[in-house]
Amino acid sequence: MAEWIRCPVCGNKTRNRIKEDTELKNFPLYCPKCKHESLIEVKDLQVTVIEGLEARTQS
Repeated sequence: MAEWIRCPVCGNKTRNRIKEDTELKNFPLYCPKCKHESLIEVKDLQVTVIEGLEARTQS
């Protein structure tokens, strides 16, 4: 079973999905809705925010 990763800032779904056996370290998660990028880690379907990157994309 796969789950969507939710943005830690606004709570909306991102374009990334994880499964039970997915492990990520220092993954830059980008939210297309709020345009915020966060550095995360994932293990056992638990998402942990390492830090906010303060980088916003200008359109």
